[in-house]
Amino acid sequence: MKVSLIQVNSQSNKAANIVAARELMERAISEEHPDLLVLPETFDFVGGTSAEKLRAAESVPGGPAYTMCQEVAHTHSVFIHAGSVSERVPSEDKVHNTTVVFNRSGQEIARYRKIHLFDVVTPGGQEYKESTTVKPGSTVVTYDLEGVTVGCSICYDVRFPELFQALVRKGAQIIAVPACFTLQTGKDHWEVLCRARAIETQTYILAAAQWGSHTQGDQIRHSYGHSLIADPWGHVIGMASDGVGIVTARIDPARIARVRQDFPIAQHKVLEG
Repeated sequence: MKVSLIQVNSQSNKAANIVAARELMERAISEEHPDLLVLPETFDFVGGTSAEKLRAAESVPGGPAYTMCQEVAHTHSVFIHAGSVSERVPSEDKVHNTTVVFNRSGQEIARYRKIHLFDVVTPGGQEYKESTTVKPGSTVVTYDLEGVTVGCSICYDVRFPELFQALVRKGAQIIAVPACFTLQTGKDHWEVLCRARAIETQTYILAAAQWGSHTQGDQIRHSYGHSLIADPWGHVIGMASDGVGIVTARIDPARIARVRQDFPIAQHKVLEG
């Protein structure tokens, strides 16, 4: 199984973001012929004001980012793990940060709404308050990828190993982590966290990330990028350079089975949580 991660630098122009994501996906399909494409968190819209973010939110199903991914999946017979989009919440002034997954026919097979919201002040002094505009989800989600179980998470979720353990209890062999990680935290924590989750869960981690700068209100903010694929032993088997682009690697289900047989962590667990 071949997987390609798409690294983008989304801005507050939704139409342009959708075009850019599509172009990179179609380039990956042409050059790499993957079975699965993974987009970053909020590939459809990054930055802007809270009001602009709410206006850019779309209905799921049926919005422009949703429809584009559905069309690419169907046209090219590829699975698409569509990072996340801002999903309109009816009758509320909030959105869900939502992953949608499409199979080779363009059929939606999974939908995950981000559970853990990023409400922090970074070491650089910038305040992030995701809960101002985002309503959290509460459901642990997996899906079948032609016999392999994939678990869903988004960005800040990677800091909560209990979610990843819950995904493993549901059978996850691969876990996707679409992200828009800050530069300040990413340079110290991104690779460490992704590798730790891979080692703890004995899964492949597919972490597609935003890269570069964007404007948030009156601030310039920076995303770390470094989209990566880690194997069940915690080795990074693919990582993107700075800039927009593609990173590809092969997923070997037998590798998961061997690691879990040699180190049967699941059988040794005493506490569940």
